Amino acid sequence: MSEKNLQVLLARRPVGRAQESDFRLVESEIPRVGEGEFLVRNHFLSLDPYMRGRMSDAKSYARPVDVGGVMTGETAGVVVESRHPDYKPGDKVVVHRGWQLYSVSNGEAARRIEDDRLPLSAYLGVAGMPGETAYIGLLDIGQPRRGETVVVSAASGAVGSVVGQIAKMRGCRVVGIAGGPEKCRYTVEELGFDACVDYKAGRLREDLAAAAPDGIDVYFENVGGEIFDVVLSMMNPFGRIPVCGRISQYDAAEPYPTRNIGSILINRLKVQGFIVSDHPERRKTARKDLVQWVLEGRLKYRESVVEGLENAPRAFLDLLAGRNFGKQLVKLV
Repeated sequence: MSEKNLQVLLARRPVGRAQESDFRLVESEIPRVGEGEFLVRNHFLSLDPYMRGRMSDAKSYARPVDVGGVMTGETAGVVVESRHPDYKPGDKVVVHRGWQLYSVSNGEAARRIEDDRLPLSAYLGVAGMPGETAYIGLLDIGQPRRGETVVVSAASGAVGSVVGQIAKMRGCRVVGIAGGPEKCRYTVEELGFDACVDYKAGRLREDLAAAAPDGIDVYFENVGGEIFDVVLSMMNPFGRIPVCGRISQYDAAEPYPTRNIGSILINRLKVQGFIVSDHPERRKTARKDLVQWVLEGRLKYRESVVEGLENAPRAFLDLLAGRNFGKQLVKLV
């Protein structure tokens, strides 16, 4: 192969808000394939909020990216060379080998796309980690019941949009929280939510109370900060809160002072953080259902796609600032 590999490295750990200068684009040789390995030409890179945490060396559930190391992340592509018994050239795969055009895998944290009836990009979004996160967090932790009110933040995003649609399938009243009238219109008119609150309008408490007049039974937490605090004050007794992310706090210089934490005790709330990788068997079930629901037209999704690995840092910062719409991807042309 005459083509070179392109990689995005972590140039330095961010201080406060992440910047493009925290990343570095480099050219390298295409890696060689050893025994028990396979080479993937990546077609799409997934950008996800958790990556901001991996840029920090603060204690977390996963090891941080080393300064000078390839940024972590999932890609979807095609096997072009293999010395692995379970993978052959032409196989479509998802691998977790970071921000680069080519990657070598030994099969760890990799999966072959067996049911490829959806576009390749969908296996990084609605039929991939974000969709699985929505499915497991809502159904296993949130446990929504017919007639209950489910609220989800970042409602137009890759995870939140799936949460709301599954909750509607379960017969719930679904209220989204999103940034801007366009995103709110999308969740209601396209995805079928019952209501959506624009947190940027400056009337979060009043608008959420109007959208959820009977209180909140399940809150799927993606953002943290003020939204989490306001929702806590509106939770019904024995409500459930799956905690998936805190995107509003990832770049914050100081943590938001949550004032309504007492609601957890007063209302006997179940608040549980979860990481989707802790549930490998459930992920298989989730993928099967998610693909089927998309094919049946019961589950819709939207993607924001930028072209070229060199544009990944800017797209990632836009994601953290809420400027993307739906699942954020980079097409590795």
